Amino acid sequence: MAISSGSTANGRKSVPTSQGLTREEKKVIFASSLGTVFEWYDFYLYGSLAAIIAKQFFVGDPTTTFIFALLAFAAGFIVRPFGALVFGRLGDMIGRKYTFLVTILIMGSSTFIVGLLPAYKTIGIAAPIILVTLRILQGLALGGEYGGAATYVAEHAPEGKRGFFTSWIQTTATMGLFLSLAVITGTRYALGEEEFANWGWRVPFLVSVILLGVSVWIRLSMNESPAFAKMKAEGKTSKAPLTESFLHGKNAKIVLLALVGLTMGQAVVWYTGQFYALFFLTQTLKVDLLVANLMVAGALLLATPFFIFFGSLSDKIGRKWIILGGCLIAALTFFPIFKGLTHYANPALEAALTNAPVKVVADPATCHFQFKLTGTEKFPSSCDIATGILTGASVSYTTEEAPAGSLAKVKIGDKEITSFNAIMTPDGLNFDKASKDSEAALKKDVGGAIKAAGYPAKADPDQINKPMVIALLFILVIYVTMVYGPIAAMLVEMFPTKIRYTSMSLPYHIGNGWFGGLLPTTAFALVALKGDIYYGLWYPIIIALVTVVIGALFVKETKDNDIYAAD
Repeated sequence: MAISSGSTANGRKSVPTSQGLTREEKKVIFASSLGTVFEWYDFYLYGSLAAIIAKQFFVGDPTTTFIFALLAFAAGFIVRPFGALVFGRLGDMIGRKYTFLVTILIMGSSTFIVGLLPAYKTIGIAAPIILVTLRILQGLALGGEYGGAATYVAEHAPEGKRGFFTSWIQTTATMGLFLSLAVITGTRYALGEEEFANWGWRVPFLVSVILLGVSVWIRLSMNESPAFAKMKAEGKTSKAPLTESFLHGKNAKIVLLALVGLTMGQAVVWYTGQFYALFFLTQTLKVDLLVANLMVAGALLLATPFFIFFGSLSDKIGRKWIILGGCLIAALTFFPIFKGLTHYANPALEAALTNAPVKVVADPATCHFQFKLTGTEKFPSSCDIATGILTGASVSYTTEEAPAGSLAKVKIGDKEITSFNAIMTPDGLNFDKASKDSEAALKKDVGGAIKAAGYPAKADPDQINKPMVIALLFILVIYVTMVYGPIAAMLVEMFPTKIRYTSMSLPYHIGNGWFGGLLPTTAFALVALKGDIYYGLWYPIIIALVTVVIGALFVKETKDNDIYAAD
């Protein structure tokens, strides 16, 4: 028997009479989720094809490459909160349906056009300019897409089912991953590696037009959300959503609490479980990329139903403590889980870290926090060069203070290797040729010494305990489902109808775009600073614990809030 979800006389949804979904409700969830599937499909396309895209578009002098690398990065993370402001304002003024119809058109068109865009060798500097413009447009549209989808679904949901309804949106990251992997793998298999690298990489971007067409067709047939329609009919829509959201004291405080007491911690737990775990496997533990991807995909597949489980559970027991509980458990167990990943994925590295300690002797003034915003920044001091090479080789080390002005030295067993101070090019973006040659020689010397000390160049496939690695990854993704499954419903319920789209979108995208998106970069810098391959975990742990404390003290439970209230 389907849910009876008609409206009562006061415009509110009636309480559901069963666990089933009506055809209209299924369409609401499906149409809204397609946009976030699109988001993640594109995210994984860019991640998987980054090396090919860079060769096609980012060609030229170092200054140009640096500028475009920065802009492409900005499009992926930094501009999303600005999109939340732009489209959140529109959503609160003209309606949810038409605003997030616009966002998916911009987002989908940008992805499709990338597949048509001529390469640098064809149209020169225009190629990276257009690519970055498309990425910025897409980033802005993404800033409005999630808030629109979450608001639209929640405002259609029967009372007592908002967590269940919105949790379907949270499953779309997994769907986007599998869809992108299927299209990329199928195209590669059909065309071969050479043709794929030449032109076949465009196919996954081009076929996205099918997803776009279906999304637009379905969304055009949808009705406006009942909460917004009721508010508009009563003439209570906001005339200045940005002012009311962020400059009025009461709501501005709730926005800040939503960021610090919810989305900030949710974001770092999510990125640690789904993205940093993959980064750690491939970059630190040197597991083959395909093997690592398959293990992560297996864990995601097993854990994805728990998004629905925790979303539905939050309708019964509340959302706050499920989210904060996920943050707390994750913070307390990240270290043993990641050490377990090392033990089961690369036991030879674990043994070398224990049996062959490495020491860096350097002037502390020459050792810096190597935060690389775009991944292209260079640090020329002898200490930074030495520690960067060791970190890239997954070697933990201790430090010893050396006299001021002395060159850093790396001690591995009975071997001592002296580093050097690099000279930057006139534009300040790279090492000069002599320094590059010295860096290559230093890498070779350090690489030979650590190999002799037992450090493996890559994980031995025969030594990887795949079931145990997948089990540990599964636990990490369970944490993700705890913090992410209920978050959409809770954010929707925190804010009044007339400024909901604007108010919820900004903390979500600052939390996930900035705090979450910067996690791998910050973690690498912390590892290089301290010399411990696990030290980067302090970033998500501290952020998650801050969220637990602030959320526990100041954030109120929302599951019984009246989301039809305009104020």
